This record gives sequence, C-alpha cells and structure tokens, in this order.
Amino acid sequence: MINAEWLNTPTADLNISARKAAEERQNNLTKPPGALGELESIAIRLAAMQGKEKPTIDKIHISVFAADHGVASQGVSAFPQAVTTEMVKNFARGGAAISVLAKSLNATLEVINLGTVNDPGPFSNVLDQRIAKSTADFTKAPAMTEEQFYQALNIGRQAAERAALNKSDLFIGGEMGIGNTTSATAIASALLNQPAEEIVGPGTGVDKDGINRKIQAVNAGLKLHEAILNSPIQVLRCLGGFEITALTGSYLACANMDKPILIDGFISSVAALCASKINPSSGDWFLYSHNSAEPGHKHILNALNAKPLLSLGMRLGEGSGAAVAATLLQSACVLHNNMATFAEAGVSEKD
Repeated sequence: MINAEWLNTPTADLNISARKAAEERQNNLTKPPGALGELESIAIRLAAMQGKEKPTIDKIHISVFAADHGVASQGVSAFPQAVTTEMVKNFARGGAAISVLAKSLNATLEVINLGTVNDPGPFSNVLDQRIAKSTADFTKAPAMTEEQFYQALNIGRQAAERAALNKSDLFIGGEMGIGNTTSATAIASALLNQPAEEIVGPGTGVDKDGINRKIQAVNAGLKLHEAILNSPIQVLRCLGGFEITALTGSYLACANMDKPILIDGFISSVAALCASKINPSSGDWFLYSHNSAEPGHKHILNALNAKPLLSLGMRLGEGSGAAVAATLLQSACVLHNNMATFAEAGVSEKD
C-alpha cells in the first residue's frame, strides 16, 4: 500500500523569536553592523531554523543516493553505466570526494543504493534499498511506476528520519547516477517551461554530439509525457530518477522535522525545485551551497530565488559542493556564538 499522506504535511514554521534574538545579538557584537556580510544572515537564518539564539553546525548528516537511469541507453553520458556501481564502491571505500570531505567534517556519511544495473556486492556502509536495476528510458515510457516512485520518495524520507534520530544540525543530500543530468534537465525543462537547449549542459563532459543527444532525449521525453507536465509529482515520476526522487523526499521530510538542508549543485537543486513545487513552504528550510558550472543551474536558482554561498566552477555532484560550503556555515555559527558584545568587551559603540 502506498503511503503518500506525509507529502501533504505542513512544513515546520521558522522560529521568529529565535531569529529576532539572533538579529539583536548580531547588532551588539564588536563589529560594524553588516561587516561580516552573508555570514551574519546565515547565522540568523540558522537560528530561526534551529529555534535557538545560538545555532550550531556540529553534527552533519550526509546521504548520498545512487541509481542508474534507463535514458543512459541514448548515449547521453561520457561514461559507461557501470561507473554508477563503481562509484558506489568508491564511496564505501572512502576514495570519493564526498567521502574525503565528510571525514574532514566529521560528518555521518551514508550511501544508499536505490537501483544499479550491476550489483556492487555487500558493503557494511552501503544501504541496499534497490527498487529495480534502473529506471525505464523516459523517452519510451514513464521512468518509474507509481509504486517505484513512492518507494523512492519514502527511502528519502527514511534518510531524513535517520538524520533526525542522530540529532544532526544539518542535512546534505548527494547523488550519483550515470545519465542523471539528462533526467534532471528534463524535469527542469518541464517545471520551468524552458527549452531543453537552455538547460542542457555537458554533465560528465560530453562533446557537442553528446549534448545534441541529450537535447533530443529530453525533447522526446517531454513530447511523450506532454499530458502530465502540469503536475510536479508526475513530472518527477515520468522523467526523474530513483535518486532524484529520494532527494526530493528527503528535503520534504527534513522540512517537516525542523531540519536545515544545505542544497548541493544542479541535480540537487532540481530536487529542491520539485520539493518546492510539491510543498512551497519547504523552501524556507533550504540553504544553497554553490553555483554549479552546469549552464542550466542559473535557471533553477532563479526560480528558487536562491542565493548560493560559493561560485567555484564545481560540477561533481555527490554533495561535494555542499560539504565544502558547510564550513562557511560552521564559521558563521562560531563567530555569532563566540564573539564578544560591545558591553562584554568594554568597546565603545557607534555614536
């Protein structure tokens, strides 16, 4: 039986009194108002999210969702589909970028296999929650059945629940899946009513012919599923991937459980766009880590009214950009919590 009632649960309200207390504290710290720029607004937003004057980013939970895509058969990636499974192994062994960054943050890192063509074998630090070997090719059929779709959403929700049980201060979602920039592009084109040509990028590094194949695949999918393009849930089901759907579910669930979310790059932002279309108030819980080098990312960020923290030309995915940006959130909290006020320091305030 499909349980989808939680999708309609109102998101938690931000704590206005905590925000006001944080604003007052910022105004009394030994610095000119606004001198720390965005670090000040980050601390204030986190205070409202966490419901306390002095927010913390001590415990970070990172969930990386991995899955294969049927649309990969259209030649839309520079890498073979086997790479998805190989990267799951790399995550588990600690060799991937997100594995290294998670260790440096002392973060909890979990890898969730939602469906890979090849079996990576057992790993103690990989959750085997395979739904199918891959999604269907969305140029020929809906990517997921209804049952598969809600199963993926619930896997994302369960990841958010684990983060809550671990009393994490921040949730980061990452993804891995050959073909997933094509899937994310199709979703973005549908939800933003933008031509595929405006959104499609190189992804794993495809050449001009590869970009043309991606455009053709996206346009074929949009045409095939034209009748459902006014429904964000059906757009995600028919054009999405298991991992993008799980990301969406994790964001919606975190927003229901007072959990700040740091959004990664292009694909994660598409999942955030889906979440905000399904439940508009979920966006109150999103912080945006960086500008992806994928050309379509700017359209997503504009639609979300997002202000990313960094612009480093990154386009790796995995949650890596968010993990880098998490250190800025930590710095914002440390400054906010530990700087002296004018009264404490005996420093004269501005006339």
